[in-house]
Amino acid sequence: MGIEAYNQQNAVSDDPYALILKLYEGVIKYLSFVKSAIEDENIEAKFTYINKAIAIFDELRNVLDFDGGEVAYYLDGLYLYQIETLFSAGVDDNINSINQVIKVTQGLIDAWKDETGL
Repeated sequence: MGIEAYNQQNAVSDDPYALILKLYEGVIKYLSFVKSAIEDENIEAKFTYINKAIAIFDELRNVLDFDGGEVAYYLDGLYLYQIETLFSAGVDDNINSINQVIKVTQGLIDAWKDETGL
């Protein structure tokens, strides 16, 4: 059972399409932690998780294939805007902005699943 689960996990992580999906899901997970930290007035946790979400968007920007067409340029701008939104949301404790980034990321997940069949 343990080896089978391990092998399944490795198969998922070797699939670049599944990895992108996991990165998007990670953003949503971390931003849910940010919202809790804001509600708990835990400044350190808030910035820790905002920084983790921003790091994921940075990584997503780093793997874009700009030779592949206009979609990469669109996504680069979209990711950059999410990063800027998270920076200001962290400073202002703006949960509405956090929710907006979650909504955009969920839209990316849905589009990615439609595109890749995951």
